[in-house]
Amino acid sequence: MRLDGVGRRHGLRGPWVLRDVGLDLPAATLVRVVGTNGTGKSTLLRLVAGVDAPSEGRVTGRPARTAYVPERFPVALPFTAVDYLVHLGRIQGLGRAAARAGAGEWLERLGAAEHARTDMARLSKGGSQKVAVAQAFLADPDLLVLDEAWTGLDTGARAELDAAVRERRAAGATVVFVDHDPRRLADEADAVYEVGAGRVREQTAAPGRETVAPGLEAAAPGYGTTAPADPDSPDPDPDPDRDPDRPGLDFDRDSLDPDPDPPAPASLVTIAVSGGRDPLPAWLPGDPVVVAPGPGGITTVLTVDAAHSDALLGALLAASWHVHHLTTEGVRV
Repeated sequence: MRLDGVGRRHGLRGPWVLRDVGLDLPAATLVRVVGTNGTGKSTLLRLVAGVDAPSEGRVTGRPARTAYVPERFPVALPFTAVDYLVHLGRIQGLGRAAARAGAGEWLERLGAAEHARTDMARLSKGGSQKVAVAQAFLADPDLLVLDEAWTGLDTGARAELDAAVRERRAAGATVVFVDHDPRRLADEADAVYEVGAGRVREQTAAPGRETVAPGLEAAAPGYGTTAPADPDSPDPDPDPDRDPDRPGLDFDRDSLDPDPDPPAPASLVTIAVSGGRDPLPAWLPGDPVVVAPGPGGITTVLTVDAAHSDALLGALLAASWHVHHLTTEGVRV
């Protein structure tokens, strides 16, 4: 897989997040992406995974079976954990029996088997993160993109995810990941790329030692250091949902970087549906804009951020709504 002259900007005239990115991502490699706050690490991973389309340049050679664990996973979905995994497995081309067997296997491996029949909306942050990880491995992807996938997992589940990453690379997959702990899969990466000031450059490392971005040196076990801000790079507004000083909000104190890359302005997906067995729920994944049919019409139109489009489709199909067509703006599906 290759990224050739790839750039990504906010809107048609907005600022560039990344420019002139050229990466080769061979099969059977483990690639780590590092960088300080707000430099575009998550943007790069979304481009690699195909969640975002580049504003310039092109991506070629992306495997058909690509899996992505986003930085934030939508938990309030109208499924139990196992039903959601079976649904995602079917979308990824598995038969129902294979999808159900895979769902059970991965929930067991990650220590979440007891929550298989729990509604997604009732899972804890750690439980929903285990489901997010499980869905990525169901169909043995040839490209696996992990954006802080370890955050929120307990020690046992983190170890299982480490092992699963090694298994996928050994099976010939390309694995690209971001994690704030510099000890994560230390010395195992085949390449390390640093994102900064809108550019991506490969780091060099001494034999047997992985190089991490400046300011992310390994700390004493159990403790972390926050990288100093790069005065030459943009500093978007931090995400209040990750602020450790605000009570009641989720924050992983094992994380070395509490402020993730801000999401780019939404790439939109519009879905036209009709004829559901049940009325549309009061809440749908991604909080879509809903336009009801006009006089004599039968088609309801929903517009949602592309990151939530799969979950929204799943909710609509689960309620037996008929999908007439799907259109996109700024994203490939």
